[in-house]
Amino acid sequence: MNNLYDDYKEEKNSNVLIDTEISKNNNFNKNNNINKKNIILSISLLIILVLVIVLAFVFKNFNENKDNSSKPNNSQEVDNNNQDSKINIIDINSNTRPYAVMINCHNGALPQAGLQNAYIVYELMVEGGITRMMALFKDKDVNKIGSIRSARTQYLDYVYENDAIYVHAGGAADALKRIKDENINDIDVDGVYGVRDTSLKRSWEHTLFTTTNLLKKGTSDRKFRNTTETYSLLKYTAHEITKDTYQGSQPANNISIKYSDYRTSNYVYDPTNKVYLRSMNNTLNVDLVTGEQYKVKNIIVYAVPYSNYTYNNNSSYQKIANVGTGEGLYITNGYSIPIIWEKASKNAKTIYKVKATGKELELSDGNTYIQIYPTSGSLKIS
Repeated sequence: MNNLYDDYKEEKNSNVLIDTEISKNNNFNKNNNINKKNIILSISLLIILVLVIVLAFVFKNFNENKDNSSKPNNSQEVDNNNQDSKINIIDINSNTRPYAVMINCHNGALPQAGLQNAYIVYELMVEGGITRMMALFKDKDVNKIGSIRSARTQYLDYVYENDAIYVHAGGAADALKRIKDENINDIDVDGVYGVRDTSLKRSWEHTLFTTTNLLKKGTSDRKFRNTTETYSLLKYTAHEITKDTYQGSQPANNISIKYSDYRTSNYVYDPTNKVYLRSMNNTLNVDLVTGEQYKVKNIIVYAVPYSNYTYNNNSSYQKIANVGTGEGLYITNGYSIPIIWEKASKNAKTIYKVKATGKELELSDGNTYIQIYPTSGSLKIS
């Protein structure tokens, strides 16, 4: 009897041990499965996180490329055949803000100084049939620019299209009012930022000059923005422009642009150096410092209506009808090419297009004089 009881106890104890082992094994397997699931879940989350980061990076680059593709290409491809070709007249990728300097063209103020370092020069007519120039400078140090004259409102339209800092010596009342009302960044050099050259045998009003270093100081003192998102007004090419480049080209060796009885601007083509030699009233237009005649690579010329107006009891000021579209000529390398100019508003950029194709004009690598003369004047080319 005892033996049977003992056998029963041993069997029961054995079963308990077996159940315990099974329970332990089940718990182990259960915990093991949970750990595996946690590991798999962690790896899955890590993979998802990596994918999200990669997709976000790809999406960001896609949007940046999309945004960049919608912006104007300011870094013009100047030579498809030779990627090392560079435009020399300016750094077309530079975001330096230019200075637009009023230059005296009065006969008593000649010769002028520094114009050979300007990359664009505008010549417009003011009162009395006299012209004044507005010369643009950037990324070059020039030790003498002038002589400097007063502000006129018609030049401000071209200050805008270049996002330039306007440099002048005083000005007509309406021009000064427009500068103030429209918050145009300007530097009046009749004072700290200008120098009188009293060694010159000319009237006092024709003796005021400036330098790019003084203009930089003026910009800093006045806390003006010195960078711009407006790059080059004109589109340049490193390719040589010939008579076959543009349809309708005609020889242009001698150019005479009559603004008034007081002023005619003249150019004679130098085929050896492929530039135009500039004169005013058939007198050589030379530099005060170097004594050299000014040389011009590109000339853009067109006529617009000028009209007199009175402001603040001062009469004979000039306004120009320069908004809209019209025809003109682009002259370079001994040839003239018919063009179309377009200006949507006073402050808008002037667009120049080839008349035959309607495509934007590409200019030779070099300085450009933009001659906007009155319809009452005349243009002769031979």
